[in-house]
Amino acid sequence: MLGNGVVGILSESTNKWERRVPLTPSHCARLLHGGSGETGVTRIIVQPSTKRIHHDALYEDVGCDVSEDLSECGLILGIKQPKLDMILPERAYAFFSHTHKAQKENMPLLDKILAERASLFDYELIVGDHGKRLLAFGKFAGRAGMIDFLRGLGQRYLNLGYSTPFLSLGASYMYTSLAAAKAAVISVGEEIATAGLPSGICPLVFVFTGAGNVSQGAQEIFKLLPHTYVDPSRLPGLFEMARDSTELGRTTKRVFQVYGCVVTCQDMVEHKDPSKFFDKVDYYAHPQNYRPIFHEKIAPFSSVIVNCMYWEKRFPRLLTIKQLQDLMRNGCPLVGISDITCDIGGSIEFVNQTTLIDSPFFRYDPLDNSYHHDMEGSGLICSAVDILPTEFAREASQHFGDILSQFIRILASSNYIEELPSHLRRACIVHGGAITSLYEYIPRMRKSDLEDLSLTSENAHPVKMKYTTLISLSGHLFDQFLINEALDIIEAAGGSFHLVKCQVGQNTNAMSYSELQVGADDKLVLDKIIDSLTSLANPNENHEFNSSKNNAISLKVGRFKESKVEMEYDTKKKAFVLILGAGRVCRPAAEFLTSIGSDSSQEWLKSFKTGDLDEQTCVQVIVASLFLKDAEEVVESIPNATPVQLDVMNHGSLYNYISQVDIVISLLPPSCHSIVAGACIQLKKHLVTASYVDDSTSKLDEMAKSSGVTILCEMGLDPGIDHMMAMKMINHAHVRGGRIKSFISYCGGLPSPEAANNPLAYKFSWSPAGAIRAGRNPATYRYHGEVVHVGGEDLYDSAKRLRLADFPAFALECLPNRDSLVYGDLYGIGNEASTIFRGTLRYEGFGSIMGTLARIGFFSTEVIPILEDQKRPTYRTFLLSLLNFRKGNMDESTVGEKDITESIVSLGHCKETETAVKTAKTILFLGFHEESEIPKSCRSTLDVTCLRMEERLTYSGTEQDMVLLHHEVEVDFPNGLPTENHRATLLECGKTKDGKTTTAMALTVGIPAAIGAMLLLRKKIQTKGILRPIDPEIYVPALDILEAYGLKLLEKMD
Repeated sequence: MLGNGVVGILSESTNKWERRVPLTPSHCARLLHGGSGETGVTRIIVQPSTKRIHHDALYEDVGCDVSEDLSECGLILGIKQPKLDMILPERAYAFFSHTHKAQKENMPLLDKILAERASLFDYELIVGDHGKRLLAFGKFAGRAGMIDFLRGLGQRYLNLGYSTPFLSLGASYMYTSLAAAKAAVISVGEEIATAGLPSGICPLVFVFTGAGNVSQGAQEIFKLLPHTYVDPSRLPGLFEMARDSTELGRTTKRVFQVYGCVVTCQDMVEHKDPSKFFDKVDYYAHPQNYRPIFHEKIAPFSSVIVNCMYWEKRFPRLLTIKQLQDLMRNGCPLVGISDITCDIGGSIEFVNQTTLIDSPFFRYDPLDNSYHHDMEGSGLICSAVDILPTEFAREASQHFGDILSQFIRILASSNYIEELPSHLRRACIVHGGAITSLYEYIPRMRKSDLEDLSLTSENAHPVKMKYTTLISLSGHLFDQFLINEALDIIEAAGGSFHLVKCQVGQNTNAMSYSELQVGADDKLVLDKIIDSLTSLANPNENHEFNSSKNNAISLKVGRFKESKVEMEYDTKKKAFVLILGAGRVCRPAAEFLTSIGSDSSQEWLKSFKTGDLDEQTCVQVIVASLFLKDAEEVVESIPNATPVQLDVMNHGSLYNYISQVDIVISLLPPSCHSIVAGACIQLKKHLVTASYVDDSTSKLDEMAKSSGVTILCEMGLDPGIDHMMAMKMINHAHVRGGRIKSFISYCGGLPSPEAANNPLAYKFSWSPAGAIRAGRNPATYRYHGEVVHVGGEDLYDSAKRLRLADFPAFALECLPNRDSLVYGDLYGIGNEASTIFRGTLRYEGFGSIMGTLARIGFFSTEVIPILEDQKRPTYRTFLLSLLNFRKGNMDESTVGEKDITESIVSLGHCKETETAVKTAKTILFLGFHEESEIPKSCRSTLDVTCLRMEERLTYSGTEQDMVLLHHEVEVDFPNGLPTENHRATLLECGKTKDGKTTTAMALTVGIPAAIGAMLLLRKKIQTKGILRPIDPEIYVPALDILEAYGLKLLEKMD
């Protein structure tokens, strides 16, 4: 049955809350309809389930069979371990088996797999070449755990006499989506920012332990609240300031933010020798040399501890019962523990029980060491749910299936393990009823008479040899299979072993720890075994062996790993990216790309290191500009970035640079792209641009395909992110059998509210001339089946008032944006959507003011006589001529708002006095009433206007811009199902760091372009020719990376 192309999906049976699936209907649709030759899948059979997040009908809609009988399936997928009677003979299974560390409770499952001559692939063991797990739910655990705890925090504070915004939150599973849950947290954050928190519970400090995926997920939710991060060393000062304010009577009644603090092991322990500093490698190898300090340095200033770290018994606890009792007697503000790791009896001693999704808290009273299942009374609340990711079953399944589906083709079509790529071979514990060679340690460990994985040496059965010693092995024993090497050394020398203690790491970042009682009948043999094990642990060090019976060594893989990194640093693979153009957009793109593979690589990247580009690949960026100084300014302080001078019109130089790199990003004006694209096609190099596909670029499609070249265009904001968000929503609706009734899209680059400090409420981060010309383009759209045309001269006057439900504080308006109908064809909805509209966002009043300015003549491109006179006119003279002031008034020293308003109305430039007043204020703000002379470079009214706008409507200092992109999609379903309204929003503001401001527009254009280059480097985009980011192979990973990188993508459905 192996390799027959028929895939089965199990019905989850371990827990009533387990609603996740390994593959969603959309994944199944791609596998079934992508062609069996491409996907390796001919049929998918889904066991029926009434609690699965995607109901059976959705699978049937995309072509799956729904049946209890999976006997025709060669490959069967699940999430958790199935019941033993669900294991069929001679099939391949993939799920989280928890067997590869010889966990005693799961050995019956392993025995059943072996007895049925089946094969077993464990998701936990699918790792990339970088050693990181590719399939995991850690961030979803962090997200759900944090939201659930915030809800409980509101209930706990209410019982303590404080009403807080947290009370309005529901549990994670109560929301229809992660986006909806985030929106609820954002709403709580807005209430905190406006109404504040009671001073009696402040400063409210959340302490996060660890910095892995779980911690990142929890912090992702925390960051939706108004917050400030505090270094661990500053915690005492934070509370000292609050205490001083109280004593001086300056305390306010409300506090408008919360505080976060991330702590790692160096904040939790210190060396017992005061002369020695903390060393992570030494701590992992010799934790007995360190003493705990978390209860002294961190816990006294913590309101909430969010535990996200892995812990082993050989390390000091984070917090003991005794330490907590002392803290509470001394007035510690600790209110609760969110133990997202669910480490029962682990690093937090008093967390001695798991909790349930529908009953997530218990109350612990340290003063009498008692446990209660309520929120009333003294003590603190604790949460320890062990199945948190399923609370966001939809998104967790989508994330999981996006990765798993990449492996299905080879798993479904392979008969022999030798046909599999290395990362899947390593994940195969059993094949055809036999333990694979990498996991041969499992039966050996089971034979060691281990009765319990946590037995101590005093309880262990001794090895019956003349000479024995106890050794400890710590490191990546199981995920890097070092345990095999250790056992081989013992047995090859003629010795024997007994497993005394085994504590297994719960993820690939965590190390495991084993104690072995090793014996031999000859002392020299035992010495040889110890020497060999020591060499395995420290291949670059010389050690002398002390033959004491209690001698213990540590397999210091941490040190070995660090040495390996140092040896391989200079041998890292290098990828080269050429960025053409050194404008504002360039720096975010260069920073993104150079962070790949660097020692300071961003945390966001860790979830995406699959395929051909991993942490052993260092990306080198070459920034080329016509003016070398511009390129030098862009790459300043960016490692692995080199500035060069290049004129793209010099074909010899252009071809020389392109020939030396792997990918080219063109941030040049659109008119240059065809030249660059032609060179890339000839040299067989992929190209990314953020510009629209024009006629000259389209003509290169066949040439690019013939050369095996991908030219990825429109990979910016608009176009770019707008395409990706739209296609995700549209395809999601189509897969479920829906039809798009209405598609409306708004996008705008705006000043952030605090920077919208002029009458026009607008500032330019690019050429005012270009923006004004864009405002004169005609527009076409469809509204309720009727095609509407707006002439260029009427565009500003067509602006409509707009309020977004998710951002009610923004007073906006929208203007139609060119031809919206072409997007109906591009998105495949032209024949079904009765409304297709794309609009440009501005703050309310922009259109009426700009329309009035246009009618006055401020945007005229004609050369006017007054600007050709030998004597240069002043701005004031220029204004008076535009407004047809009478000759007698031309010499008046001042022209005020009232005069300008009356003139605008009397000349018929606008009918509403309010608009005339706003226009007059704008004219005065731009300085047209001033007596200074107009430069000779200005020959038209538009030239003068653009010059004034460049001077008066630019961002200054640390002022920030804002990008707002918003889609609204209305979906109709057959069979009388209710209509759904979907919304997706991107809101991003500029960022200031070290005195340098990066605009939101630069971020949202530069980062997508860089992501496009990254995907091409990783060979994730296989399609050749001229592309837009409207296909899943592009937008699915790109949107994930954008969100992981920190861009806020909000999705809602009504």
